[in-house]
Amino acid sequence: MVIAGALLLVGITVFLILQPVISGEEAPLWSAKDDPTDAQFRKRVSLLQLRDAEYEYAMGKLGEEDYETLRKEISAEALAAIRAEEAESSGTEPRFEGPTDADLEDEIAKVRSRLTGGAFCSQCGHPNPSGSRFCGDCGAALS
Repeated sequence: MVIAGALLLVGITVFLILQPVISGEEAPLWSAKDDPTDAQFRKRVSLLQLRDAEYEYAMGKLGEEDYETLRKEISAEALAAIRAEEAESSGTEPRFEGPTDADLEDEIAKVRSRLTGGAFCSQCGHPNPSGSRFCGDCGAALS
């Protein structure tokens, strides 16, 4: 009697396990509607990069000037991705808003200040602001 009960229990278990396979039912791990669009993916990556930059700045791995530069770049990427995502959802063409003349002038001023008061990396030649201990481009130690 115990053996018959055990066999019945095993038979029911095997049936329940094999029933979806035999009937052809599927349970995919993801669906096509769960896949992010290109704009959603870019937005997600940009926001994660921004979080990582803030963490590295808080931990002292990034200097204030490097952090501000990186934050501006990543914020611009995130904003462009958010606008593209909004344009996708509304069905309109995303508009491109590149850097303004003031942004370019600020970048030129930063490069000039690095050239006059900073140090060049012996590994890659990248200009770094004065007081830098590591290259902002390749990470090599500056002498």
